[in-house]
Amino acid sequence: MSLSRWSRFILAALLAMCVGALGGVVYWSLSDLPEIKSLESYTPIESTFVYSTDGQILAEFYLERRNFIQHYNIPDRVKNAFIAIEDQRFYSHSGVDFIGILRALYRDVAAQSIVEGGSTITQQLTKMLFLKPEKSIARKIKEAVISVQIEKKYTKDEILGMYLNKAYFGARAYGIEAAAQTYFGKSVNELSIAEAAMLAGLQKAPTMYSPFRNPGRTWTRRQLVLKKMLTNGFISAGEYERANVEALPTAPHNRKYEAPYFVEFLRQQLEAQYGDKIYTSGFKVYSTIDYTLQKIAESAVQNGIKAIEKRVRPGIQAALVAIDPRTGQIKAMVGGNDFWETQFNRATMALRQPGSAFKPFVYATALEKGMSTEDTVLDEPISFPGSKPGAVWSPKNYDGKYHGPVSLKTAIALSLNTAAVRLAHDVGVPDIIELAKKCGIKSTLQPYLPLALGASDVTLLDLTAAYGVLSVGRRIGPIAYDRILNREGVSIEEPLSSSEEVLSQETVDKMKDLLGAVVESGTARRAKEITRPVYGKTGTTNIFSDAWFVGFDDRLVVGVWVGRDNHKPIGPKEAGAQAALPIWIDFMKNIP
Repeated sequence: MSLSRWSRFILAALLAMCVGALGGVVYWSLSDLPEIKSLESYTPIESTFVYSTDGQILAEFYLERRNFIQHYNIPDRVKNAFIAIEDQRFYSHSGVDFIGILRALYRDVAAQSIVEGGSTITQQLTKMLFLKPEKSIARKIKEAVISVQIEKKYTKDEILGMYLNKAYFGARAYGIEAAAQTYFGKSVNELSIAEAAMLAGLQKAPTMYSPFRNPGRTWTRRQLVLKKMLTNGFISAGEYERANVEALPTAPHNRKYEAPYFVEFLRQQLEAQYGDKIYTSGFKVYSTIDYTLQKIAESAVQNGIKAIEKRVRPGIQAALVAIDPRTGQIKAMVGGNDFWETQFNRATMALRQPGSAFKPFVYATALEKGMSTEDTVLDEPISFPGSKPGAVWSPKNYDGKYHGPVSLKTAIALSLNTAAVRLAHDVGVPDIIELAKKCGIKSTLQPYLPLALGASDVTLLDLTAAYGVLSVGRRIGPIAYDRILNREGVSIEEPLSSSEEVLSQETVDKMKDLLGAVVESGTARRAKEITRPVYGKTGTTNIFSDAWFVGFDDRLVVGVWVGRDNHKPIGPKEAGAQAALPIWIDFMKNIP
């Protein structure tokens, strides 16, 4: 064999080896390609939204703040901003843009640094969905092959929609809709050209181009996007000029809860039932809260606290709960002065003594046993054996005065303690506890006579719901949400509230007579300024550490508590009628 033939043989062999090696690399690179059809079942992590009964968004629960939006609902000006800066030949290439790669390579060589990438939007989507963020030849081969496959299976707009829904924009915003909400407080279909350009510019490096951290860089980057939009004919010269002078956002629109105490109460219920799904599955939770009533409740509580703190030292807390007794639905909830200062919910978590606000359950027990509102009970000093040997317990009336034989109506209207204790002794404490439990009191009730004066702790939510039974005779709820839909809008839960008859209609009518007398001639006479029939009972503890009023009309049962978290006195003479009732009246007067 001549030298020249030998050289050609060696060259051919080397070429064959290189081709074989290259083929081996390609085969190895493609041996574990993911199935493109998995995109059909791809479900991105998506926020859960909580709504009020009148359609207001109360809260958004998320691990990644993302709200999926269909590609056909994304405006062209937004799509064009991303195409201009990321992939100008997006609608003409087949997943891999070889012309773009060569152009980027030329510019990188000319600049002696990497100034432009060659990846298409489809390739970037591929990296997001299927591949690890490693830099290797194998990954680039996989990326190219998968991108071509995606292009064969999906339309350009579908690909662009998937990309925009998947992309991360910084500030915990995933997807274009969440980015629009986070940076501008609006939906993607409301974005201006300048706003779309800014979001498109963020994609390269969300932290570097954040308007909240580096507004100068953001401005320059947005200007580049706008120039490319102008060059590609996506916007006119006039639109470019107007967009270029539009101000940048200065602070993120992080969503705070509306009705925050209620939302946190609801979140805990949902998390106990659904776990992390409530942060990732795109649920729509329709709560029972009436947004209008909630705002009135928040205003009433704030007004009440301000009025009280003009008379006493600061540090007052108050809570309010409103429930529809016919359905058990919670319509408003305020758990304190400021949720963002302390998340302790005084409507659901605080166990406090209700004082005389517990007395209606003593009277309801007596009525269920056949007594009438005009039957008499003796209001005179009385003593009982105390909790320790030789000790004596002698309940006293608030004003130290006694009235002798009085009707049940007078006794409850004037909140006479000795009369209530005598009545409790006559009807039996175990029966009172049994009735209170049937009405919805869940906390432990001590089986002793001081129970009649509210000596056992309860929550405001339980006590308010129990008064709902006094108003309609049936126990329902309380219920925090009406239904839950999945991301496709299919109902996955519609809670069915159990309804149990606790009081006869005759007893309900008699209780309205008694509690109406509290308003007409008793401790809650201030409530007469409400120009419709209302019923309720004040409550005060011995050292004025707790003030209550719980009452109802024909639509709502509403409970109000006022106190201090450290159980210190609210202030001198700050009884239920003085501290809690004005808040209740403020709410009830203003509801539509």
